Amino acid sequence: MEQLNTISEKFSSLAWGIPLLILLIGGGLYLLVFSRFLPFRYFGHAIKVLRGKYDDPNDPGEISHFKALTTALSSTIGMGNISGVALAIAIGGPGAMFWMWVSAIVGMSTKFFTSTLAIMYRGKDSNGDLQGGPMYFIREGLGKHWKFLAIMFSFFGMLGALPVVNVNQLKQAINDIILIPNGVDVSFSTNLIIAAILVVVTSVVILGGLKRISNIASKMVPSMVILYFILVLIILCLNYTEVPKYFFMIFSDAFEPSHLKEENYRDVLGGVLGALILLGIKRGAFSNEAGIGTAPMAHGAAKTDEPVREGLVAMLGPVIDTLIVCTLTALAILVTGVWKTGDLNGVSLTASAFQNAMPGFGQYLLMICVFIFSISSLFSYAYYGKKCMSFLAGAHNKHYYNYIYILSIILAATTKFEVMINFIDGIFAFMAIPTMIATIILAPKVVKELKVYTHKLKTKKSNGR
Repeated sequence: MEQLNTISEKFSSLAWGIPLLILLIGGGLYLLVFSRFLPFRYFGHAIKVLRGKYDDPNDPGEISHFKALTTALSSTIGMGNISGVALAIAIGGPGAMFWMWVSAIVGMSTKFFTSTLAIMYRGKDSNGDLQGGPMYFIREGLGKHWKFLAIMFSFFGMLGALPVVNVNQLKQAINDIILIPNGVDVSFSTNLIIAAILVVVTSVVILGGLKRISNIASKMVPSMVILYFILVLIILCLNYTEVPKYFFMIFSDAFEPSHLKEENYRDVLGGVLGALILLGIKRGAFSNEAGIGTAPMAHGAAKTDEPVREGLVAMLGPVIDTLIVCTLTALAILVTGVWKTGDLNGVSLTASAFQNAMPGFGQYLLMICVFIFSISSLFSYAYYGKKCMSFLAGAHNKHYYNYIYILSIILAATTKFEVMINFIDGIFAFMAIPTMIATIILAPKVVKELKVYTHKLKTKKSNGR
């Protein structure tokens, strides 16, 4: 296990070098400036689209704008918001949250472009069904000479969609919150039982396809965000005197990182500050997945004939996921003081914050949130993985991915957290490379589409429609 941990750590470090940081953040900033910040100026319009004002059941696609966003959010609003944030703060201190914010703001632009492209260049799978996602907009938008990028994305997408972190942290939460406090000896056998239950629950949903996944996600995601929001607000109210102090520390510590555990980041360009920026960007990418390429696979299935509309809806993802949910988690961990304990097992740290603020029942309320976050993520990732396999091996073979997926649930429940998080970090990096390269090359076509769309809106407004 120690050898596996070392290999996964080296794999993650190799993937997350300065070139990837430039591609994700530098590329995102380029897209933001190139579009003249126009997506941000249509934030209010994006809300109207999300609410269904422009829905047309006759448009091509499988699911509504709202269901596309909630399906995408059901994978991004997951353990990244609970364990990912906790891990970032445990290693980097309060300043890590600032760089997660930066990744989210830049990520809004990236998600707009990638999800707009997912509609602009929808392609057909081997069954002749309309599909969207990076592999399709690479093939349809860039042509056959760039198909190697589509294959690269699909291969790493199959691995990146494996729910290893979500399952690992759900298992950890069940052990820490329910089993151990009630005198149950946690062992390999108990972990296998947890895995078996998750396999059954997941199989029932994922075998029903995208429509069943989106229907369940559209009900679970809003309710879990509201519940989590209320619980964290209670924690902040109970510790209201500490909130201003730590909120401002997020900013001050971002540029003078005095709490970074340097043993975790020894060889990073830019020294301690460079290490903190890399940590924040990495955990931000794990949280909102902007530029990774997963969300465009969900948004590519939306019922719309206006690509820009879906891009604007997708842009809301990092706002909900990172700027709101992750910030709430960070403040809960900071104001309760548990971040100083040195616990690097993400979900355990967040559970300590809930227990500290609401002794006796706080951790059980978190358990409800963790369960819903994790289960909803399991459903969406299965859809992503099957979509990648369909591109590589044909739509008639995509069901074989379910078996790989189920095996990964069992593996994740019996493996160390460090191994799983490093594995996914590295895979996400290799998914981001083809996604961002193709998006940057195709960006002028998105901007052209955006100008046409905004002109239509202004014309309709001037005509009183």
